[in-house]
Amino acid sequence: MEEKKGFFRRLAEGLSKTRDNIVSGIDSIFSGFSSIDEDFYEEIEETLIMGDLGINATTAIIEDLKKKVKENHIKEPSECKRYLIESIRQQMEVTETAYEFENRTSVVLVIGVNGVGKTTSVGKLAGKLKDQGKKVVLAAADTFRAAAGEQLSEWANRAGVEIISGQEGSDPASVVYDAVAAAKARHADVLLCDTAGRLHNKKNLMNELGKINRILEKEYPEAYRETLVVLDGTTGQNALVQAREFAEVTNITGIILTKLDGTAKGGIAIAIHSELGIPVKYIGVGESIEDLQKFNAEEFVNALFLTDDKE
Repeated sequence: MEEKKGFFRRLAEGLSKTRDNIVSGIDSIFSGFSSIDEDFYEEIEETLIMGDLGINATTAIIEDLKKKVKENHIKEPSECKRYLIESIRQQMEVTETAYEFENRTSVVLVIGVNGVGKTTSVGKLAGKLKDQGKKVVLAAADTFRAAAGEQLSEWANRAGVEIISGQEGSDPASVVYDAVAAAKARHADVLLCDTAGRLHNKKNLMNELGKINRILEKEYPEAYRETLVVLDGTTGQNALVQAREFAEVTNITGIILTKLDGTAKGGIAIAIHSELGIPVKYIGVGESIEDLQKFNAEEFVNALFLTDDKE
């Protein structure tokens, strides 16, 4: 598929700084060591941790690598590379059921702090679902930020989907209530809700999400529920902290990781999955609607290490 091929190229370009950060370091270890010993593993471990993969994922990757080296009787450091790539890939596999919401009548709540590309991601997701032939209703339930509603209306027009919004400062739960009624009346496949995410005030956020969840349970019990958190890839470990904080206040089913182009911290995609057990479901590498794609572990790792097994 042309779009997919183009995305792989953009992903590979977008991950260039992450590649410099991680892969070049690993390559020099492979060429610099003549034997596979504890020092060799420690150097790889350090490179992965410095590359934002996180302690958890790194430990699991190294353990797995040691096992593979032993099983396959590997003696040369250079021969470790493909096993390392395989171990990293295994850390990030997203199961087939990750996109179950596409096959059901569903409500997708999208949360995230301001500035991470949340509203844009909602708009792009609406466009993608519409392109798949889904009937989408958008709820502009981020009534806290003045520009959010206008921005989302623009995306709704672009995607050709209906949008339900309230007045600035109005109760987000009431917008969701109206949107549920609209989604039912139009027999929508997906109700996509843009909600405010203000982490510095967790109690408010909890109350707000609690209220929205109660409305959905009461008014739309038949709908499949998906809650995605949008994180900014350029913030590295900080994104992990945010994901953890959101996971404390609500049940998160997936991550949308934006702005992966031009950051050296792309390794965070691996860390989040490993540390929190929440899969990255979509990644963004640019401004256009095609730049938000479903996350594919194999593609991500191939783009990172510039290997394309399919060639």
